[in-house]
Amino acid sequence: MEDTIAAISTAYGEGGIGIIRISGEHSGQILNKIFQAKAGGVCKPRHLTYGHIVDIYNENKIIDEVLAAFMPGPKSYTCEDVVEISCHGSIISLRNILALILKCGARPAEKGEFTKRAFLNGRLDLSQAEAVMSLISAKTDKAFEVAMTQLEGALSARVKGIRGRILDLLVELAVNIDYPDEDIEEITYSRLEVELLQISKSILKLLSTASTGRIIREGLAVSIIGKPNVGKSSLMNALLKETRAIVTEIPGTTRDTIEEYISIKNIPVKLTDTAGIRETDDIIEKLGIEKSKKAFNIADLVIFVLDGSRDLTGEDMQIAEHIGKRPVIVLLNKSDLGRALNTEQVKTLLPHSKVIETAITEGMGIEEIEEYIEHMVYCGDVAQNESMLITVVRHKELLEKALAAITDAIAMARGKEALDFLEIDIRNAYELLGEIVGETVSDDIIDEIFSRFCLGK
Repeated sequence: MEDTIAAISTAYGEGGIGIIRISGEHSGQILNKIFQAKAGGVCKPRHLTYGHIVDIYNENKIIDEVLAAFMPGPKSYTCEDVVEISCHGSIISLRNILALILKCGARPAEKGEFTKRAFLNGRLDLSQAEAVMSLISAKTDKAFEVAMTQLEGALSARVKGIRGRILDLLVELAVNIDYPDEDIEEITYSRLEVELLQISKSILKLLSTASTGRIIREGLAVSIIGKPNVGKSSLMNALLKETRAIVTEIPGTTRDTIEEYISIKNIPVKLTDTAGIRETDDIIEKLGIEKSKKAFNIADLVIFVLDGSRDLTGEDMQIAEHIGKRPVIVLLNKSDLGRALNTEQVKTLLPHSKVIETAITEGMGIEEIEEYIEHMVYCGDVAQNESMLITVVRHKELLEKALAAITDAIAMARGKEALDFLEIDIRNAYELLGEIVGETVSDDIIDEIFSRFCLGK
């Protein structure tokens, strides 16, 4: 990391301000070459200084009016000397300033390289570094809150706490294995089992948040299905609180899937309004129905809309059969027109469903739908105000592998297997948990993680 890197840190396009970031040993020297403070002198450390960026290779031609900040390491984002230049948010200005910085000896930063340097220099551990990207991509206040909690080290503290207990156990095992004849306290299989069960419980508690965490990070995929003209598009518009899908009395109006991202009770939701599923000879409608079936197959939650003012039809029965035991909300829509269907009939057809009576065009039942989605996401042991959630798939997989290793060790302790064999599984769990915070991770994995970051971060 001896070289100096530079990149544009703000999104491309027009904006009030654009920021170029430089990090490395020669950051301050480069700034002093190209920056002229309006009041004369140089840019003072940890001060915003007003001035101009000038092209030293073209008769000191002014490129832009800027504010510059120089932050000497190690008290900076990367623990290196860092410069941030705030210019006008024109892509021309940003490109010209970056080109000048590169001409002065810096090289273009790779994706996520600033955060990678922060990790390698010890300012952040790996889970905190990953939280930076989660923070940037957060779609709701809750997702942002969870990412901020991880950035502040809450997940790291939990994982390091578990690793500390495992390390204490490994030390005891090592002493008993290597010095069996010495006058030391002998570790018993019963105590090993108790300690391992407590460690297992701690890992399970973290894993129990993974399902909710994934939804908070990635969003809940919700597919609205049903036969034509039962109110699917009306429901889409009601949840969006705007007219997005065309609503008519003509069956088959929706010919294609319509996708929108919304926030329901602070939960990111990918909402898909599908074409009515039915038998048809219309080629275009058939294509829409095929797309509807694909959206249904990948959905986390299905909302099945029925016309509650009419009896069940063969089309309704076919859709219900296709749903099976999947999570589903069944809406008995058009309740304002009278009831031909009731909850008991639906429960006979779909025993695991949540049934809600609605009159979507009148706004009836919408709040209940939103409340049930909230309940579904936060059900079980995960409280809605819980901010320590497992949101990264890599973390979940490592926790599962560590749990499996501890479970194997528990079985061996109960079978009074040789301590050497137990030590292998316990050490494996220790190493796996170390990969979460970056203490035992390989260079290839580090490179892969940071390659997913955006430029300039």
